[in-house]
Amino acid sequence: MKKVVVMIFLILFLGGCGKDDDKLVMVTEAGFAPYEYYENGEIVGVDIDIAKEIAKYLGKELVVKDVAFDSIINEVKTGKADFGAAGISYNEERAKQVDFTINYSTSKQIVVVKEDNIKININDLDNLKIAVQLGSVGDTYVTKNYPNAEIVRQKKYLAAIQDLLKNKVDCVVMDELPAKEILKNNAGLKILNQELFSDTYGMVVKKGNKELLDAINKVLEDLVEEGKINEFIINHLEGEE
Repeated sequence: MKKVVVMIFLILFLGGCGKDDDKLVMVTEAGFAPYEYYENGEIVGVDIDIAKEIAKYLGKELVVKDVAFDSIINEVKTGKADFGAAGISYNEERAKQVDFTINYSTSKQIVVVKEDNIKININDLDNLKIAVQLGSVGDTYVTKNYPNAEIVRQKKYLAAIQDLLKNKVDCVVMDELPAKEILKNNAGLKILNQELFSDTYGMVVKKGNKELLDAINKVLEDLVEEGKINEFIINHLEGEE
């Protein structure tokens, strides 16, 4: 009888050791400075600062997971994470799988080329070899608009930049702020003057999780109204100089 009681206790105990309701799990791809990047072995950035405010509002401990960008949606969709943030742009395909918050930041998508390259015209990138981050809005845009281009998809922006430095591709399409940060440590590259297109970012939660969605939107609205998100961006840009 004692053995049966012990077994029942263990089953109940282990069954309750799944998700910790005191923790708020955020999933990101930490190669997207100034929004998320590593500093002294810790993931920091604009989105982390925002996530801390969300966790504070909810009275929970923030836990940050670093995964490949194209895995973020699935992590949230399957409940492995509560929400995702990593410069995620709204599109219909993603919206079928997760719910989006309000947009909280706007950024430009630009083109990075070798510094001595004077031939590439931002208005005509077709027939070129273009590197992008897999699953990013740049990937979607290039795929849709340049059918004759050869697209090289990398999981990290740094890998795409390395392809450019080694002359494996003609250019990289990416977000302006991470591009500026990466170029600080990679001589011989430049950003073409004209932007390719503008992009807005939101966060994502599991479909139907209205309670968390409303809470995140409330925090985002307050931070935008108070000018805090712009402060976060400036702080992290300055911090990386």
